[in-house]
Amino acid sequence: MERVKVSAADVAARAGVSQSAVSRVFTPGASASQKTVEKVRKAAAELGYRPNILARAMASGKSRMIGLVVAYLENYFYPEALEKLSTALQVQGYHVLVFMASQTADNIDAVVEEILDYQVDGIVFASVAMSSDIAERCEQAGVPVVLFNRYEDREGVSSVTSDNVAGGRKVAEFLLAGGHDRIAHIAGWEGASTQRDREAGFLSGLAAAGVDLQARGVGNFNLDQARDAARAMFDRPDRPDAVFVANDHMAFAVMDVIRFELGLSVPGDVSVVGYDDVPPAAWPAYDLTSVRQRANRMVDETVKALLSRIEDPDAETGKIVIDSPLILRGSARIPEGYTP
Repeated sequence: MERVKVSAADVAARAGVSQSAVSRVFTPGASASQKTVEKVRKAAAELGYRPNILARAMASGKSRMIGLVVAYLENYFYPEALEKLSTALQVQGYHVLVFMASQTADNIDAVVEEILDYQVDGIVFASVAMSSDIAERCEQAGVPVVLFNRYEDREGVSSVTSDNVAGGRKVAEFLLAGGHDRIAHIAGWEGASTQRDREAGFLSGLAAAGVDLQARGVGNFNLDQARDAARAMFDRPDRPDAVFVANDHMAFAVMDVIRFELGLSVPGDVSVVGYDDVPPAAWPAYDLTSVRQRANRMVDETVKALLSRIEDPDAETGKIVIDSPLILRGSARIPEGYTP
């Protein structure tokens, strides 16, 4: 049987309201009384009416869609943060289209072209490297961009990150206060601004106390590579007595190697500190001391920055940096009376 298409006029007639009232009920942010909303939605349900969002977008010039480009979902931080980000945008009446990309810029051009084909109103890049060509392409298309947990040294692009430099420095000061003098670092992907800033802050904190880094490995934010780095670093007589790992995801793998492969104690033999403070960091199995990224605040600032640019293309852009506290747990020696 051929299905008869139900129109907004049909709903208006059934509900006993104007067609414009029907439009307001189904337009995010539009004003309508509770009584009108109830009547219109009841009539729509009875008739099987669904508003044509694409047609409305073509008419208004706004798709009410946001492109969300993500990479590196293995890290517990991102699924949680991106869920919060998607929910926050939906509350503002936007639909979120999720696109996967590599954390490097290798395939991002093709991904961005696909996103722009959907006529999105804005794009959030979450932990994805973005070239100047991509930024220019989005600007030419009139699509504002916000970087989440990354930043770029160019004008016209807003970014939201934790204060990674200060976070790294806090870790150094904490380990030094604990009496450690053989301190190491396992870095993440060196192309990431987050990694560079965390390590820069960490090294500056050590240097201020006249302490050199004893050992350095690279885990590239990858579990297997983090394990390899830990084996090379700790399976030796002159092993470090403390290590700052660039994120919790790798820190869990490093702790597993230290404890279960090498038979060392955490924190008796080695203190371990991570970054992100993802939920498993609080599990008794890890009890990981970590620098907390405040996902809720980062999401709020990202949404605010993006909507500001959507509403006013000439709105100011800039880097938003959010303080990150050090959360003390049992994976690292805690000096008596120490407060971060």
